[in-house]
Amino acid sequence: MFDGFYTTPPVYENIYRAVYDLKGRFDGLRAFPIGESARGRGIFALALGDLRGATLLVGGTHGSEWLTTLLLFRFCEDLLLAQEQGGVLGEIDITKALENHSLVIVPCLNPDGVQIALGKDQPPPKSAPGSPWQANGNGVDLNHNFDAGWELLHKMEEQEGYIGPGPTRYGGKRPHSEPETRAIAGFCLACDFRRVYAFHSQGEEIYYEYGADTPNRSRLMAEVLAASCGYKVCRPEKIASHGGFKDWFIHTMHRPGFTIEIGRGKNPLPIEELEPIYARLLEMLLLTMLL
Repeated sequence: MFDGFYTTPPVYENIYRAVYDLKGRFDGLRAFPIGESARGRGIFALALGDLRGATLLVGGTHGSEWLTTLLLFRFCEDLLLAQEQGGVLGEIDITKALENHSLVIVPCLNPDGVQIALGKDQPPPKSAPGSPWQANGNGVDLNHNFDAGWELLHKMEEQEGYIGPGPTRYGGKRPHSEPETRAIAGFCLACDFRRVYAFHSQGEEIYYEYGADTPNRSRLMAEVLAASCGYKVCRPEKIASHGGFKDWFIHTMHRPGFTIEIGRGKNPLPIEELEPIYARLLEMLLLTMLL
């Protein structure tokens, strides 16, 4: 990647440049927009192999959790380098692995939120004050905006005082009100992804469950992922228990979906944590593709 990309926070100009840097360097990569953010920024996908039936990794859903965006770019670049050189990554022959396990990465679902969190753009007018900034450019928390128990979640939000646009936990006026939510949901339906992994921070936890729609194998998959990196398998509670991307995927597709909370500390995690977190999670990242 170009100098400085992995050592500075990912402003949108660098995200855009990184997408096309990888596309220009590697013939085995397809890079394309799947939609636009509330403020007109492109939301990009990086595809290794066939789209249909692939595994999907998504980062940057919450603005201040931008380290997940760098993590997924880092993983994608290492996969492409290993594929180009016919080598291995984490003792896995990547060329052979990609012949049977295609992968799609959306490194930053919420580019507006990342810009706001980094002080490169302004919050929406009349939004509630607060930090860190998690929401999109409309002040809607994308991980509360999906059509999975949204009505119940909306009542919980109101009870806790989240009644309008702000930095976090306001799920919008209706499910899928936001262009980012519609973009990723439509992408999943069009490509018939076999499973999804949503990367957030922080807590070193893995969530796999959404009620009766949870596939039987999801618990075991989560335990395998957790064993590879020392994270804990957990169940979401209260206001975090509905409306998320993995909730919607499980509910709609009846396939395994996971939320992975990387790192430990306070958001935004410092840029210096990228390499230690990546080293710890590399085996798990490879397992997301292979399981």
